[in-house]
Amino acid sequence: MKLYDVLYKDFEDLFVGYSAVAVILSSCLGSAAALVILMNGHDVFQMTQLFLVVVVCMGYNATVLANLKPKIVFNALIISLVVSVLLIAYNVFLRY
Repeated sequence: MKLYDVLYKDFEDLFVGYSAVAVILSSCLGSAAALVILMNGHDVFQMTQLFLVVVVCMGYNATVLANLKPKIVFNALIISLVVSVLLIAYNVFLRY
């Protein structure tokens, strides 16, 4: 929890700048996840994964655009990044 607190404090101090950079990061990582997911085909399972990654990344973008509290935005960012990385890792290992 100490790492979370340190990262959150830094995010909160520079909220506007980090939010803008994190939108780019989340969107790029989400699009990479979508690419890797679709490289494995287009069955129902892949479409479900694609839906999940799009919803999570767009959810983060919505929290930034809605100007929600920094804590909510930070938690949405973490969820977005974790989901994207997990889906990328799963689909890369599934493919190779």
